Order: sequence, then structure tokens, then C-alpha cells
Amino acid sequence: MIPEAFINRIFGRACITLGSALLFIAPVQADYSGNPGAQALIDEMVAEHAFSREELQTLFASAERQQSILDAISRPAEKTKPWYEYREIFLTERREREGIAFFREHREALSRAQAETGVPAEVIVSIIGVETYYGRIAGSYDVIDALSTLAFDYPKRSKFFTSELKNFLLLSREQGMDPLTLKGSYAGAMGYGQFMPSSYRAYAVDFDGDELVDIWNNPTDAIGSVANYLARHGWRAGEPVVSAATAAASTPDEAFEGGLKPTRSVQAFRDLGLSPEQFLDAEALATAMRFELTDGYEYWLGLHNLYVITRYNHSAMYAMSVFLLSQRIAAGVQ
Repeated sequence: MIPEAFINRIFGRACITLGSALLFIAPVQADYSGNPGAQALIDEMVAEHAFSREELQTLFASAERQQSILDAISRPAEKTKPWYEYREIFLTERREREGIAFFREHREALSRAQAETGVPAEVIVSIIGVETYYGRIAGSYDVIDALSTLAFDYPKRSKFFTSELKNFLLLSREQGMDPLTLKGSYAGAMGYGQFMPSSYRAYAVDFDGDELVDIWNNPTDAIGSVANYLARHGWRAGEPVVSAATAAASTPDEAFEGGLKPTRSVQAFRDLGLSPEQFLDAEALATAMRFELTDGYEYWLGLHNLYVITRYNHSAMYAMSVFLLSQRIAAGVQ
């Protein structure tokens, strides 16, 4: 049976299309009912997962191409802004204040998550704060529109987003959710922690024991899910995340070109003139980061746990923003 929401949404958009044609208004966005990529995905979901072809055909007739999504994904902030501007997005008094309030309100769940996974409560809160302002701004795009647009009209990452669209269809069925009603970011990320569908299926957990996994409306499940994500990606309890560093004039540029994953020892960086400002094991692996300020640079050595944060978003500036906000929240709570 075709869900009533499918019919209502299609009927509403059909009326809009008819009215637009009659009034010579600009046409509505194109749907994906005849898109070859959508048809290939429908064939796959029917053959491999026993989906109804009719229902999927109806779903993709309702999915709309969104140019604003294509515009947004082409200019992410971490690729267009220098550090001194990027950090100001997240390291604000309001985000800090609301993070402290979120921490206090959900202290019990955060304490349990930290005890079970080893991930510090303030890091969990900070990620939720950076991602969605503690659940307040979780995205206004229809997830089906976002993932369809990027799967079928963004060739650069079509394979990735087609896989995420497949996971979204499976997730919707597994959770008993209507795929036309779910909202998320322009990239199709969802809920308090902005999980992509594959991450939702792999890492989201029922943390309050109600037999539902809900990271859209349930902050307890969101807290447990973010903690589980970081733990499953190798968080090491009790280890440092990052250290500020000082750089000698002789420190070569190549010291900062090693990528996100720590591959060089702290001692090797000392030998290059980059010295941590806190005690670190000389044999610990690190990566060196140099961030642009208005009048120079600041230097950091990122350790294994910072790399784990980048598994959430593959950006050194993102990970540093999460860490610095977490420290402000921890200090405020204490």
C-alpha cells in the first residue's frame, strides 16, 4: 500500500505545478521519477532488499532537485574560511552558555556515556553543540531531497551519496519512519548529532532503554550515539587530545603537511623545532597543525584522540573547534 503521506505530497506538488503553468510562474523543481540513477537504485532495492517498486517509484516522483544543496556543498566553511574566522562560528559565548546548560540538564546520561565508553562528557556535548546547537538547528531540508540531489546531480560524490540514499531507505524501513517526513542538513545528516544514514545504522544506540533508536527527538539516545561513534572509532580514555606548541623560525613547512592522522613522533617534531607546551610522551604519535591568525599563526600538535574527532568530520579546524569548545564547557560546568 502506498503511504498516505506519499499521495498527499504528490497531489500538493501536482497542484502547484498546474497552477504555475496556468499563471506562467517559474516551474517547480524537477523530480527524480525518470532519472536513470534513481531507476538503477530502485532496481537494486527491489532485487536485493524486497522493496516495493511502486512505492519507490512514488517516492522518487516526490523527491525534488534542490539547487541550494548543490550550492552549499560546493563551499563548506572549513574550505573557504581561515581559522580566525572559522573558529568564531563555534567559539561563542552563547554556544558555550547553552552547552553548559545542556550538560547540566543531561548530566546523568552524559556521566553514564562517559563511564561506558571513556569519551569525556564535554566532548560529547561539544560535538552536539557544533553540529546542531544542542539540537536546536538540526536542518530543514527533506532528507530524501538532499540525498537524491547529491546522488543523482553531484557527480563528484555520486557513489557516496547513492550509498547513503540506499542506507536511508533501509533505515526508514527498519525504524518504521516515513522517508518523506524526515528533515536534515543539506548533505542528508540527521538529528542532534547529524548522523549520515550509514552512521545511524552502524552507531546510533537506544541509550534510554525504550526500544527505539531516536536521535531526532531524544537527547539521551543522541548522547549515547555520539559517545558510541567516537568509542567505536578508537577513542582512548584518559589520553590527551592536543597540545599547543611553539615553532622555531627554522621549522620547515613540510612539518605541517602530514595530514590528519598522527604518523610522526612528538620527539621528531621537537627535532624540527616544534615543541609542545604541555608534557607529552616523546614516543607518542602526533600531527602538526598551523592555523592562520590575523597576524601570524598558532601551532598545535594533534594526538590520536584529535584524529578520532576528525572521523566525525574530516577537518582539522572542525576537530579543534570541538576540542576548544569542550574545554570551555568543562570549565563552566566545574
